[in-house]
Amino acid sequence: MSSGQNRTGATQRWSSDTYEENVRFVSELGAGVMEWLDPKPGERILDLGCGDGALTIKLIGTGATVIGADASEDFIQAAREKGIDARLIDGHALTFEKEFDAVFSNAALHWMTQPQAVIAGVARALKPGGRFVAEFGGFGNVAAFCAAIRAIGEMMGGDAAVDEPWFFPTEDQYSGMLEAAGFSVDKIVRFARPTPLPTGARGWLEIMRAPFFDQFGERREEALDRVISAVEPSLRDHTGQWFADYVRLRFAAKLSS
Repeated sequence: MSSGQNRTGATQRWSSDTYEENVRFVSELGAGVMEWLDPKPGERILDLGCGDGALTIKLIGTGATVIGADASEDFIQAAREKGIDARLIDGHALTFEKEFDAVFSNAALHWMTQPQAVIAGVARALKPGGRFVAEFGGFGNVAAFCAAIRAIGEMMGGDAAVDEPWFFPTEDQYSGMLEAAGFSVDKIVRFARPTPLPTGARGWLEIMRAPFFDQFGERREEALDRVISAVEPSLRDHTGQWFADYVRLRFAAKLSS
């Protein structure tokens, strides 16, 4: 569920093994957006940011013909091992032309920090009247983590640019981008989804923000410990369970015929 490099040039690393251990819940929570997609047998669908293919397999199970696309070589290999037609593609540079009945994406679009380029590529990839259905981080997503990372980065003299790898829009902001590209928005909603973290804040941060911590070299663990300490009062409950303060944006849009 990646887009390659973020806008700062820091490369986000993905491993299918550590993803499985720490954040498998990301794909497991994709059932709701799949219902909005409502795939039909015989449809041709692009799964944009397919990750290791956990949801792609479910799409294929509906009888649709599905191509997975991701910018992580490790994820693409894992998806291909499941028998998926998975292709190494940057989501900012889709080259498909009027090929798909629908483009689907779960938990990936917020990693693609040039949204107009992504939306334009999706519009080119869709047949007239095709559907674009997705869920990703919306405005306010992981706000506690972001605030802590920014503050600790400043305190430790880090590169402030490395702490902003995501694009988290409001409903109005993203609707405007879709409409400018020729889509009509059937429905769009932003909602809070506090999500338990199976390996705590450390596991989540190690997967999602490795480039930020890597910049500190020998002080990497110190930076990690400081961020964890900063978010603990708001993201760890009385039982010791950690949560991510997720806010998701889900939409269904249709390309003009």
